Amino acid sequence: MLSLPNVLTLSRIVAIPLLAFLLWWPGWELGYGLAFALYCAMGITDYFDGMLARSSGAVSKLGIFLDPIADKIMVAAVILVLAAQGVLRGPYVGDAHVIAGLIILVREIAVSGLREFLGGLQVSMPVSKLAKWKTTFQLVALGSLILGQALPGWTMPFGAIDVNVPHTVGLTTLWAAAILTLVTGWDYLRVGLKHMD
Repeated sequence: MLSLPNVLTLSRIVAIPLLAFLLWWPGWELGYGLAFALYCAMGITDYFDGMLARSSGAVSKLGIFLDPIADKIMVAAVILVLAAQGVLRGPYVGDAHVIAGLIILVREIAVSGLREFLGGLQVSMPVSKLAKWKTTFQLVALGSLILGQALPGWTMPFGAIDVNVPHTVGLTTLWAAAILTLVTGWDYLRVGLKHMD
């Protein structure tokens, strides 16, 4: 039987196709506004499913398995759709911001594989404080990029051009997340290499 925390986790997974659908048309401000609201709701359920599971003693193997998968699928879906629709584009460097998204995706896949390998050796790899900061920057970045498309008129002058405030915050924090991704990814890799022949 599914516990409430597991239902919340599954609800995030089920909501991902709707989130991707709402992000598919960059000029659709209402759609991006709804996507931002859905994205925030998914983040709230992510917080509460873990808190409820721990406080009620309902931590389950299914929840431990599903929670990180739900997070990674959501992040990957948002990055891929935003990249495909040209949202990861900014002044001066154009679509080079896609590289930051690519760094995050590659790290997520590599660390997941490393965790699976170490799990077979009964070696745990706890999440570091720096990795939690990476996740925070990542979630703020994607939320800001979505909000920027919902509020295209929220601009301010920057040099000779007007920039969208949430979009610029999103691109900046996406790069911060990418840099922390490289640092934490290397830390995890060093731990993994100690257990490889």
